[in-house]
Amino acid sequence: MFDLVTVGHFAIDLIASPATAVCEQALGGSPTYVSLTARKLGARVSVVSKVGEDFPNGYSELLKMKDVDLSGLIWVKGASTTKFSLKHRGDECQSKLLSQAPYIFVKDIPGSLQSRIIHVAPIAGEVSQAIVADLRAKTDLLSLDPQGFVRKVNRSGDIRLRKWNGTRILELVDLYKSSLDELRMVSEQADLRLAMKEIQDYGVGIVIVTMGIKGSMMLHEGVFCKVPACRPTVIRDLTGAGDAYAGAFLAELIRGKGPAWCSCVGSAAASFVVEGVGPAVFGEEKQIYKRAARIYEEGLSCLE
Repeated sequence: MFDLVTVGHFAIDLIASPATAVCEQALGGSPTYVSLTARKLGARVSVVSKVGEDFPNGYSELLKMKDVDLSGLIWVKGASTTKFSLKHRGDECQSKLLSQAPYIFVKDIPGSLQSRIIHVAPIAGEVSQAIVADLRAKTDLLSLDPQGFVRKVNRSGDIRLRKWNGTRILELVDLYKSSLDELRMVSEQADLRLAMKEIQDYGVGIVIVTMGIKGSMMLHEGVFCKVPACRPTVIRDLTGAGDAYAGAFLAELIRGKGPAWCSCVGSAAASFVVEGVGPAVFGEEKQIYKRAARIYEEGLSCLE
């Protein structure tokens, strides 16, 4: 029994930003940032993912060293790992898909898998509705980041967002987390609060929308909480910030903490990740809680 299992592809990220003099290669994908952040906060974590023969052994060794269980990781002979080119300019990121690992199928989900929370976080359409339905029976709380469902890739690998009718999947989900731009691909509502309520109407208990430097909004039991972005000491790379938020939020939820506090911890964890390139900086547990407490006491605003 795990606390948190993340389902989605690992990635190899080629990251370029104004803060880096050269393009840097880093371990990426939602399972990386979600798992490593949650592990920092004491959660027992595992992943279900697929990679190709080009996935560096150093990456898997790093994950094992950080106590991320890889029993659900499948290495596919003759295949490539999902790889992205990421070019950051301010809050904008130009993404290009360079290669893609094979899809994850229901048969790839370990039959004995049980977890208090399962977080479904595809990055390139590798997860299907059938998998989400299968995972529903293996956990008490099913969480979704729809990033991979709302992405469209052209022949050149350029990534754009597209409208997504995810009704059947949303009806299976207990927690929804996405960026504001992704929410606009899921909901027809232009107003943020109305869009979040629309997601909740599918039966989703907690709805979270991240908005970069503008912070995040969380809806739970009819109450909206506006959570300020936690100020980092320096910004080097925005990759993985949303996933770090999710990992910290879910880790605190496992501990029995209220969603408002969980959102503050998510914001604090995201602020550490952007201080390094790739999954290099996560902050220590006490540091994360210190930043979270500052937000909770001074900046958190909750209204019905």
